[in-house]
Amino acid sequence: MSSRTNPLEELERLFERMSRQFEEASRSWEGATFGSGMEPASLDLVERDEEFLVTVDLPGFERDDVDIEVTDHTLRVEAEREVETEEGDERYIRRERRQASTRRSIQLPEEVDTDAVSARMQNGVLTVTLPKLEVATARHIEIEGE
Repeated sequence: MSSRTNPLEELERLFERMSRQFEEASRSWEGATFGSGMEPASLDLVERDEEFLVTVDLPGFERDDVDIEVTDHTLRVEAEREVETEEGDERYIRRERRQASTRRSIQLPEEVDTDAVSARMQNGVLTVTLPKLEVATARHIEIEGE
C-alpha cells in the first residue's frame, strides 16, 4: 500500500488556512480609516431579544462632538473634537492635546426600527439602543377560484 497524500486534500487545507487568515485580518481592519490619521473607536455589539445594544468608547469627546447615523442594517458613529488654543503669553513646554476624530461603521445582523433608536453618552462611553424591526409573521392565503 502506498501512503501518498492526496494533493487535492492538501490544497483544500491550504485554502481553509488562507480563508481563516483573511477573516482574522479583516476583523482587525474593521472600521479602520487608513491614511487619515483617525483612530477607530472600540465598540461592543450585543444582541438581546428585541434589540441590539452598541457601546462605543469615545474618551475625551463630548456629546456635541458625536454624530450618529443609522439605516436598516448599518450604524455609523463619527466624532470630532478640536482643541481651542488661546493666543497669549503661554509658553508650552509640551503640547499633546490636539484635534482628534474617529469614525466607525458596523453592519447589524438584522433590520432595526430607525425611528425608535436612542443614544446616551456618559463619561466618554456612547450607548446606542437599536430596537429590532418587527418581522411580519407568515399568514395563510386562501386560493380563490373553482
